[in-house]
Amino acid sequence: MKRNKTHIHWYPGHIAKAERKLKEQLSLVDAVIEVVDARLPKSSMYNNITGLLNNKPRLILLNKSDLTDKNELKKWISFLEKELNAPVLLSDAKNSKDLNLIVKKAVELSEPRIQALMKKGLLRRPARVMVVGMPNVGKSSIINKLTRSSKTKIGAKAGVTRQQQWVRINPQLDLLDTPGIIPMKQENQEAAIKLAFVNSISENAYSNEPVAQDLLDLLDEKYSDTVRKYYNVETNELTLENIAISRNWIISGGSPDITRAAAYVLRDFREGKIGKFILDDMEE
Repeated sequence: MKRNKTHIHWYPGHIAKAERKLKEQLSLVDAVIEVVDARLPKSSMYNNITGLLNNKPRLILLNKSDLTDKNELKKWISFLEKELNAPVLLSDAKNSKDLNLIVKKAVELSEPRIQALMKKGLLRRPARVMVVGMPNVGKSSIINKLTRSSKTKIGAKAGVTRQQQWVRINPQLDLLDTPGIIPMKQENQEAAIKLAFVNSISENAYSNEPVAQDLLDLLDEKYSDTVRKYYNVETNELTLENIAISRNWIISGGSPDITRAAAYVLRDFREGKIGKFILDDMEE
């Protein structure tokens, strides 16, 4: 990025509490479905995810894949599977074609732990899985998609915390129906700013204008023709001011309305109106 003036503010107390809660939930399951924003295949992953999961098998789900460059995404799938030694699947909220594959893979990943329990003399039981991920990557939509076909609540289990609610997806799979929120601990400010782009960070932690300008800078670097054409700023510097002027968003006194421009830039990007992008680089 050309300029990087934005600073994202974190709250360590909230992080510690969220980590404790997530570890309690993780102790109940055989495997994990980690939901990642496909526009940020690296930045929307938690740095210490392996330690947090305590080496539990995981399926990585690149969600919101309909908002990304599909050719680039294919390269990312190969890259992530090789680097993380974990299966990677695509998903989006608009269709359910991926459901059977997600369920099949989750059951497959849970099998070693079930086999280990059976060797100790316990009867076979369905796989127990939960969905985890950063805020706003689409965990709840994945849970809703998985549970839509089966609303069979199976409640408390022997040896399982009473408050946890489970849903039987099929005879082979039980899903913990509350999303595990990976805490927002992020020392890397560049990654944090990217998370703000996709609305994975509370709006209380940043201001729209500098974040929107950082987004424009990155899009200009990676997808210049597309973003400049969309905002009709093909010759001047790609700034909030020039976008406001191009759209005739002028406030009293004749100044460009950069507040409005910032809100529209963030909304346009998040809704996929500007184009289909991936903002991370594999080299990072």
